Amino acid sequence: MTIKKTFCEECRNDVDYTITSVPMTGKIKDKEYFYTGKEAHCADCGSLVFLPELNDSNLKALYDIYREENGIISLDRLLAIPEKYAIGKRPLSLLLGWGELTFSRYCDGDIPTRQYSDTLMRIYDDPLFYLQLLEANKGHLKSALTYEKSRKAVDALLSGSTIETRKINTVIQYLLNQCEDITPLALQKALYYIQGFYYAFHNSFLFSEDCQAWIHGPVYRDVYLRYKGYRFDPIERMVTVFDTDVFSADEKAIYDSVIRNLCCYSGKVLEHFTHNENPWLVTRGELPITAPSDKIIEKPLIGEYFTDIKARYHMTDPDDIKAYSRDMFLHI
Repeated sequence: MTIKKTFCEECRNDVDYTITSVPMTGKIKDKEYFYTGKEAHCADCGSLVFLPELNDSNLKALYDIYREENGIISLDRLLAIPEKYAIGKRPLSLLLGWGELTFSRYCDGDIPTRQYSDTLMRIYDDPLFYLQLLEANKGHLKSALTYEKSRKAVDALLSGSTIETRKINTVIQYLLNQCEDITPLALQKALYYIQGFYYAFHNSFLFSEDCQAWIHGPVYRDVYLRYKGYRFDPIERMVTVFDTDVFSADEKAIYDSVIRNLCCYSGKVLEHFTHNENPWLVTRGELPITAPSDKIIEKPLIGEYFTDIKARYHMTDPDDIKAYSRDMFLHI
């Protein structure tokens, strides 16, 4: 509790006041939101006193809750992007193909649309995605120096990251680049099959991240949170050029086979596939099919299942995945 001086309308005098945290409600777009705000009270008579900075703080807290509950990038993360990638607010807007002042307005507190927010969250989370944007759209920038400074910053970020941390994000960008209408549900299943079949052929896992046995099949939670705003719609493809030199030949062979032989099906069809596979079934155990679960599908379980599938279908090449996908489709 802090004690300071301000003017009290009741006492008609400069008085000490106290600031306390209290539960508050606010309405945005006809919906009520509950958040923790702050009130200032006169230390002499207990009346509420007005502090402009406190009003601004409460308004920010309300909008922070609105952002959180609606999957909109937080203001703190948004403000961190220009510093993270050594680029100004206006150049960043130009790089993204937006109006020159759009990002500046968001920094001043305007709420981005869901589509723009998703793009900004992907930029914040994934330096490789930003690098792809920077290379594809550098012609939009007014200065070569702007490009060079930002390229140097993102290169430093990528060189300091671990391969495991970057790998799933790199693969996501490749899937989005190659699959023009992939939904969040289909993306999750593609990542799961890439993880499983890569292990079957090379006895190692590509992703350090664990997936969970959700109602709709295996799900990587962080990937879900990143793209949940798209719901049943295809994820927007922001980058049209992708440098596949970041992949080994073995990796690319698995990715391309999964794209050809599994991503040709809808997310719902792939959900049915996973509902008939041991990793999801064993992890959920006796849970009803409609029961929520955050149980992790253990990697050894995934590895064992897909190794068995490889042997059962006499797979010698990643393209042999097509026989398995065809059989799964015929049996649903």
